[in-house]
Amino acid sequence: MKRDRVACVAAIAVVALSVAIAGCGSASKTASTSSALAGTSSASGAPAKSAPPKAATGGTANPAGPTSSDSLVCAVADVYAVGDTVYAANAGGSKGSGIGAGLGISTDGGTTFTIRTMADGLGDNNMFGIYVVGDTVYVGTEGGLSISTDGGATFVNRTTADGLGDDGVKQVYAVGDTVYVGTDGGLSISTDGGATFVNRTTADGLGSNSVFGVHAVGDTVYAATSLGGLGISTNGGKSFVNRTTADGLGTNDVNAVYAVGKTVYAATDRGGLGISTDGGKTFTTRTTGDGLGSNYVYSVYTVGDTVYAGTDGGLSISTDGGATFSNRTSADGLGEGGVHGVYAVGDTVYAASTGVSISTDGGATFTNHSVAQCPDPAPHHQ
Repeated sequence: MKRDRVACVAAIAVVALSVAIAGCGSASKTASTSSALAGTSSASGAPAKSAPPKAATGGTANPAGPTSSDSLVCAVADVYAVGDTVYAANAGGSKGSGIGAGLGISTDGGTTFTIRTMADGLGDNNMFGIYVVGDTVYVGTEGGLSISTDGGATFVNRTTADGLGDDGVKQVYAVGDTVYVGTDGGLSISTDGGATFVNRTTADGLGSNSVFGVHAVGDTVYAATSLGGLGISTNGGKSFVNRTTADGLGTNDVNAVYAVGKTVYAATDRGGLGISTDGGKTFTTRTTGDGLGSNYVYSVYTVGDTVYAGTDGGLSISTDGGATFSNRTSADGLGEGGVHGVYAVGDTVYAASTGVSISTDGGATFTNHSVAQCPDPAPHHQ
């Protein structure tokens, strides 16, 4: 899956073990952590990630590793910001292992981070998605949807017992008291602020029950599914129609979705970025031929005519609504490897990669905030 790919992407020398971990790329959605350690190729032909993300450091007590003044994990799955407060969803461990990195929270614009873990109420230390509305923080973890109403100081956790389709939560989006949660078991929707959920599945028109991305505009709900295309509902998520390669998507493997009015952006695996201007009825696909860093697109966000596409080859930026792109890489200050999440406010751009890379000039240059030396946890299996 997309979030399985948030592994360490640069060769890291571990002095104590005298080994170098390399061979990073885009793993298949079904690759387990143990197979990623082997650095083998996926069935789709994309090279698998060579290692899980390194353990987090710093902030509150975290059993996964030592402290650091720049306390982020090597790999970040998603990022969000409200003012000077930056939230980084760190991934890496196996479900329930406690090895994952936890949630990084910065109150100084991303310079330093405090780490929140299961000890603070999170469902798991391994996480994939984050969304914030005021002081309410929603975190998608391997152990459920964790919700904080105090800015991320403490959390309560929602699981299948509360109606979620699965405890593996890949992404979350919220509008008022309505919370949309993409899980491994369908799209779960709450109308009471995340207290209880109803779950939508293929029985309701979704192309797949593995929902990796979700976005909503009014009563129109978009669900990005694994190998099932893009599900679109016009009745608040009660039922869906499904869009696929037959409608112009590059592939049916959709990692993320974003929409503004009738314009819909679908980030696909191996198929580039699909763009629709008719509410998702038909799509035009943008690829490396249009300037994307890779056809493996993990995330997408827009501000006006500026489109940010997180790819396996860097952060691709368009200033003409997605017609053409220029690509940013580690040469421009980004962390090594793919960009798994992206967010922007004005000229400030946040990219989730090996750490959080921050630009204050609209994405021309970046400063990366990450751990210089990360402890290497013992191999673990799911």
